[in-house]
Amino acid sequence: MALKDTFYISHGSPTLSIDESIEARKFLLSWKKGVFPQRPTSILVISGHWDTAVPTVNVVDSVNDTIYDFYNFPKQMYQLKYPAPGAPQLARRVKELLKKSGFGRVDEDKKRGLDHGAWVPLLLMYPEADIPVCQLSVQSHQDGTHHYNIGKALAPLKDEGVLIMGSGSAIHNLRALDPHSTVAPWALEFDNWLKDALLEGRYEDVNHYEQKAPHAKKAHPWPDHFYPLHVAIGAAGENAKAKLIHSSIEMGTLSYASYQFTSAVN
Repeated sequence: MALKDTFYISHGSPTLSIDESIEARKFLLSWKKGVFPQRPTSILVISGHWDTAVPTVNVVDSVNDTIYDFYNFPKQMYQLKYPAPGAPQLARRVKELLKKSGFGRVDEDKKRGLDHGAWVPLLLMYPEADIPVCQLSVQSHQDGTHHYNIGKALAPLKDEGVLIMGSGSAIHNLRALDPHSTVAPWALEFDNWLKDALLEGRYEDVNHYEQKAPHAKKAHPWPDHFYPLHVAIGAAGENAKAKLIHSSIEMGTLSYASYQFTSAVN
């Protein structure tokens, strides 16, 4: 069944996996009933936690390993598992589409499982872990347009029933986190700018957010958690409609804003 939507999910802190006080957790738990009832054939996750020199897919023939790429968190988090099957055919299809669109080199990683940018939100969204999952890396030394073009190349996957999901954080500045703080004014300003730009379809502004957005460098000192958004926008196709599907800010600056992009009807 063809899908018309792509998504950008802000996964925030790894504690999303266990902390019931995080507002975004309830949103992700309601995914199948309240957000996206269609069942995808497979899931492609572009995670801010996998950053490589060239686009790389994980080609896993069996079950994906659960990667615990976080440190000094509660012990129970290291016992969680998300044993989703790999999606080797999808991985090779991603590679084929990217190469066809002029990306000269696309690597395969046959050992890597799912990092927490993938498995933490999926644990809440699809807890049965029975849908095949493949990951695609970001290139943080590139720009928003590069990632938008990756998305554009992958647009045909929607017709094949693949759920394309960028996973990052709408604001991601770990040094600015303060568990006792109210929302920082600069964070609210960036969050609102992003919402307005996306809902108004100003995708080129988002591609060039460094020049266009207020407090861009403060919101994203490093762009790895923002670029999955550009992939999701590109994959939705031109004139796609954006919808804000969740909004909350924790610890003063960590935005969980998440978006759905619906392809324009041809």
